Order: sequence, then structure tokens, then C-alpha cells
Amino acid sequence: MNKKLTFALLIYCIVANNIATYAQSNKMQWWQDGKFGLFIHWGLYSIGEWKGKPQKSNEHFMFGEQIPLKEYAQIGKTFNPQNFNADTWVKSAKDAGMKYIVITAKHHDGFAMFNSPSDEYNIVQATPFHHDPMKDLAAACKKYGLKFCFYYSLGRDWASPQSTWAKVGSKAGNTWDFPNEKDKDNNKYIEDKVKPQLKELLTQYGPIGVIWFDTPEGTTPAQSESIRKLILSIQPNCIINSRIGNGFGDYDVSEQKIIANTELKPWESCITMSGKWGFSKFDKSWKTPELLVRHLVEIVCKGGNFLLNVGPNSLGELPEKSIENLSVIGSWMKINQEAIYGTRPWNTVNEFAASITDVKEDVMGKSSNDFTSKKITADLYFNQKEKNIYVFARSWTATTISSKSLAQVKNIKNISLLGSMKKIEWQLQHDSLVINLPTLAKTEIPVYVFKITTK
Repeated sequence: MNKKLTFALLIYCIVANNIATYAQSNKMQWWQDGKFGLFIHWGLYSIGEWKGKPQKSNEHFMFGEQIPLKEYAQIGKTFNPQNFNADTWVKSAKDAGMKYIVITAKHHDGFAMFNSPSDEYNIVQATPFHHDPMKDLAAACKKYGLKFCFYYSLGRDWASPQSTWAKVGSKAGNTWDFPNEKDKDNNKYIEDKVKPQLKELLTQYGPIGVIWFDTPEGTTPAQSESIRKLILSIQPNCIINSRIGNGFGDYDVSEQKIIANTELKPWESCITMSGKWGFSKFDKSWKTPELLVRHLVEIVCKGGNFLLNVGPNSLGELPEKSIENLSVIGSWMKINQEAIYGTRPWNTVNEFAASITDVKEDVMGKSSNDFTSKKITADLYFNQKEKNIYVFARSWTATTISSKSLAQVKNIKNISLLGSMKKIEWQLQHDSLVINLPTLAKTEIPVYVFKITTK
């Protein structure tokens, strides 16, 4: 090959790679700037009990109770969410300051909560509701300017005789209905169910922001790659989470925990608002708005997104406590949203943050695996945007802030308190920046945000 042709090919490869890199980063921009989303677990498991008792494993109760598929499918005969109102759901998320919604299109039970022409085991054909709620949600998201996204259980499907999740050693597949593991063909499951349903999700509801996969452990690299290609061939701007498996996702997922340090690569923490992912009549373990905002601040300052989960009931209603929490969070966000959206980590994450010693496995129930701290302690978190540094004084009660970390900030032009017109007094003392807090009105979420503007 002559040198000119070789050089031309080299330039072409570099340009093509740069274009691909730009396109990837560009499609991620809304997500990385948005920071805050609503996760919704809703399905047949949302009946909230089983035979008058708490469901073993909650949204996994078909597996936990080892319920035969024919018996589990009978739930659909009475599943009629007549109080479902997509406008109410999406407006609650919008008012809370959220930028996207991820809803379970199909969970591990294999039941589609959307109109699926390729599989009659769905909410339109197998319930008296006979309506596709995803169309309503897509329309409401468009109305309120939120990105509409789908969760899809990739590796576990207890309604499919071909899904072979049990082979990877987890013993999490449906072996009571379909015991012959050696005869199962996971590739057939992917080709016959997963891909047709993904096509439906990507063609029936307009632009989809994210396909949020779960349980990829039995998926081969070739299968993950082919699924990614399928999604992008239909919607090139659709983001795919890491649970597509085998390194083919666009961002990482941290479930029911917050990572220890700053991570500049895209990541998201999904956390329950209560003790369960799906609705339970027996779930009383609700996190407070203050704790949830503390989680939001910590996640954002470490470079991540916060996907906060709620579980509507079988009537299509958001639990009253979740509506209250979202409303209180929304009031805080209206004042402090500029310190959340479009921000990036600062060179110091936090100061005075106590070591986390109260995190225990399954602290809120075996089906939740909640590893998040429930401690409420005064500390500072930091992030930045343009020439501004934001200081989050979480659960702060002292009248001053004395920060050694902020002493490194040069050319301070002004310091203000978001939501307040009061002048903020500050001075450098020795090796610390001291900020005097004005008299503050009592608030349900005592997380105050100071904006340091530099010259």
C-alpha cells in the first residue's frame, strides 16, 4: 500500500473515531446535566401482598413464593389500575425537579406493562384494563419536557421456557415450571422475545431516552453487542446502561448504594424511597426528604445521577408518602436547582463528612439490599459550574462555616446563599475560609447552598 493511501486511511480513522466520540458524548449531555430521575417499579407484583401476607421477595415474589406461571398469570385477571393518571405521575416528577422517568416495561416475571404484539402476556391483552399506560406516560413526558425511558429485565424472565438465568449459578430462573435446564436456549429467548419487544418499545412511543437493562449475567458478549446494535439502528440517540452486559453500556449503575469517591465516567445510583422497589401494603420504611436530598447532593458532588424509585399500587396510584416526599424535595429544588443541573465535581468532594458505619446488608428488608447510610450529620459537599463553586451545608445548625478546603479558592468575587437576598459575610482566617450564616428560617430540609463566584 502506498504511503499516501496509508496516510489518508489513518486520517479517516482518526476523524471517524472523533466523530463517534463526539456523537456519544453529545447524546449523553442531557443525561449528565439532568442529574435527577424517577424510577418506577410497576407490574403484577404491585398488588402489594400475597394471600393476605407480605410477599416473599416483594417484586420478585413469583420467584420467592415459587408460584407456577399459570397461577401467577391469574393476577392479571383482576389487575385493573383504574386510578392510573399519567399526568399526575409525570407532573409529580417534574415538580420534584426530575428530568427523566424510567419505568419497568418488563420485570423478571416476564409480564409486559405495554402493548406487545409479539407476546400476548401483556397489560393490554391479559388484564381487564385493556389499555397501554406507556402511551399515556410518553405523552405526559412530552408535555412536561421529561425524557421517557424503559427498564427491561434482560437475563431473568420467569414466563419464558427458554430463559436460562439459573445456569450462571444464581439459581434465579424458573425451574419449577421449566425444570429441564439443559434443553433451554437463551439465544432463542433473546431472538424470540427480547429483540421483538425492544423493537416495540423503540417504535411505539416516540424518542426513548434510556433503555435501562437489568440482570445481564447470562448474556454473552455477542448477544450484548447485537442488542446494542439493534437499539441504535432504531434510535441512535438512545442511551443504554451498563446492564446490557459485557462492557457495551454507556454508563455504570450503583444499586442501593453511593460510591465512595468521585467518578468522572458517567454513573447513576438507583435507590428506593421506601424499603421496597415494588409496592407493598406492609412497607413502612420511608426515607425522609432530608435524607433523600442528602443522597442527591452526595451523588451529584461525586459526579453521578440519582434515580429515585417509587412503587405505585395495582390501582395505578402513587403512595401518598411518595407524593409528599416529592413535593418537599421539589420545594428545595426550586431554590437550589442551579447547584444540581449541569454541575461537575470540584477538586474536593466533602469536608467534615463522618465515616459511614451504619450501613448494613438488608437493613430495610431482604428484597431491597439497601446499603445507603441513614445517618444525619452536619457536613459540607462541593461541586462546580463555570466560575462558580457550590457549597452544600448538609443538616447544618452552626452559625458559621469554617472550611479549610475552601481556603484554596482564589479571586473570590462574591458569596451568596441560594434563595436568600441577605448579604453573606465572609473572610479568610489563617488557613480557612469562614462564612457567617444569616438567620435562617426553619425548613424541612436543612441543606443550605452557598454560591462562591470567582473573578
